[in-house]
Amino acid sequence: MTNVAVPAALTGVGHRFGPVAALDGVNLTLNRGEVVALLGPNGAGKTTLVRALLGLIAPTQGDVRLWGESPMSLNVRRRLGAMLQVSRVPDMLTPREHVHLFSSYYGTPVPIVETLETAGIGTFADRRFGELSGGQRQRALFALAICGAPDLLVLDEPTVGLDVEARRSFWNGVQTMIARGTTVLLTTHYLEEADAVADRIVILNQGRVAADGTPRAIKQRVPTRRLRFISALDEATLSAIYGVRTVSRDGDAFVVLATEVEHVARELLRRDPQLAGLEITGAGLEEAFLALTGGTHVAAVCA
Repeated sequence: MTNVAVPAALTGVGHRFGPVAALDGVNLTLNRGEVVALLGPNGAGKTTLVRALLGLIAPTQGDVRLWGESPMSLNVRRRLGAMLQVSRVPDMLTPREHVHLFSSYYGTPVPIVETLETAGIGTFADRRFGELSGGQRQRALFALAICGAPDLLVLDEPTVGLDVEARRSFWNGVQTMIARGTTVLLTTHYLEEADAVADRIVILNQGRVAADGTPRAIKQRVPTRRLRFISALDEATLSAIYGVRTVSRDGDAFVVLATEVEHVARELLRRDPQLAGLEITGAGLEEAFLALTGGTHVAAVCA
């Protein structure tokens, strides 16, 4: 029996576009009040999963339930808020007018003034949408996503185009929603953002769930550590040391990812007694992501 208290449950969900399986047997549950970051390389199935969750597509197999109901039901739609990568609203209206219009779709919306404040758009709420900068448009669209006091908020690449101050303001607004008990599903290519805000991280790869756990648990699945140092050794010599996985540059320093880190550290100091600034830290989310998806560069994390 489906637990109606669970905001979202995907069971055995698959979706095909012709011969291509965008999703393949995905099982995923979103619990009340948690922030889940959905990560994956291009083509992993993130956008398809989000669209299935919102009822924008019907999966070719499996079941999607929100609070025990179909995503297509009116009751469910009144409990949802979504900020998608591709969103269009009339340029001639102001953000305040858009919020007023969208709020009318809900039975108990957030007061308009409170919505504008939470989204941080009060200073430009009365300018025409078409006159806003890209970052201001993003924040106005966030206001539309939260004006109905959603129980489930879906944010698809929400901070693209935002500067540091706007991103901070945006996340303050999200924290306000979380404090009200809102469940948040986030897709982002900013891994440090996901690491900082998510209670859980779900990594999709080739349409399947490759990992699901806390940021700490995801990072602990990778048996590598990061060594940063300044050395006269060359990349070929460093790469040949047993246990070294990758070698890269960070300014004047080398950054090495390695297993058998004690052996690697001893070899570095033996081969270069003048080696300086040695720092050893645990693998970050980027390294875990790449290991779990077989990726080669974090820039691929943007689908």
